[in-house]
Amino acid sequence: MPPRIPSVARLNVTSLCFRPAPSNGPSTVAAVANASSLSQAQKKRHRDPYAIAQAKQRKAANIQRQAQLKQEREQALGDPVKGIETPFLKSFDTAGTVDATSADGTPIKSAQDSLLNHFLTATELEKSIQHSYELSKPVISEIRDTADPAIEKALAIAHAEGHERAVTALARITSLANASRKDKTRVNVRRCIETFGRHQTDAVLKPKAPIAKILDGQPEKTPRAGPDTGSSEVQIAILTAKIRVLAHQLEQKGEQKDKMNKRNLRLLVHRRQKHLRYLRTKERGSERWQHLVSTLGLSDGTWKGEISL
Repeated sequence: MPPRIPSVARLNVTSLCFRPAPSNGPSTVAAVANASSLSQAQKKRHRDPYAIAQAKQRKAANIQRQAQLKQEREQALGDPVKGIETPFLKSFDTAGTVDATSADGTPIKSAQDSLLNHFLTATELEKSIQHSYELSKPVISEIRDTADPAIEKALAIAHAEGHERAVTALARITSLANASRKDKTRVNVRRCIETFGRHQTDAVLKPKAPIAKILDGQPEKTPRAGPDTGSSEVQIAILTAKIRVLAHQLEQKGEQKDKMNKRNLRLLVHRRQKHLRYLRTKERGSERWQHLVSTLGLSDGTWKGEISL
């Protein structure tokens, strides 16, 4: 059984509360008066229209200043998607070609006017054109007594005109200016490998100062076989070309209608940011880093801080 508590009368105690009762001294009265006076002053200040207007003005000034500072920071960092416009970055739109038709109105008349599509070279195209010219040449009769020179001349003129039209058509078909976006991206990837691959830049750019080896007798690196396609510089350049394609496509269609490509763009931007951070830790201040940043127009906003799209 629980213990019984003796009654209050038996203990001769008037109250079981051990907390001292508040005294009605002068300090308690002053504290109550100050609290009441402060509350009245606060209520009066909150009702004052002049004080309310001042508070709203200060808040608006603070918000405006915060927006201004945010804009200045964004301008200093740059656009994390597009970066800074450079000639090499603009050449991604045409895969390194100049569309003569849109520039000055003159049509493409030969295979030498622009780069070729479908993995063709200028030599192969010229040989094919010459071979087709010989095959389509009109046959001249060996019996000259019955031959008509006027008819032969007309056939030669018609053959020359038809061959000229065929050459123009082949030049337009094989030109990258009229190619699809997929073909242009393929050529841009090849251009990135040839521009930033270490099999090309090692002979031009100075390497970073070597770090002292911790262990002696370390095996030497295996020499590179073939073109460089996996270094950070090449991967960053390829990602930049793909990012530019998706950014232009989203500007045309709108982000609200193309949610899948917006997600793909976000993934590519973050993947490029990881490569840039890694390359910066390895090649900070080197000619390789400066060459990559200046050629592709990469600003601090492409790798620094948190990128939200």
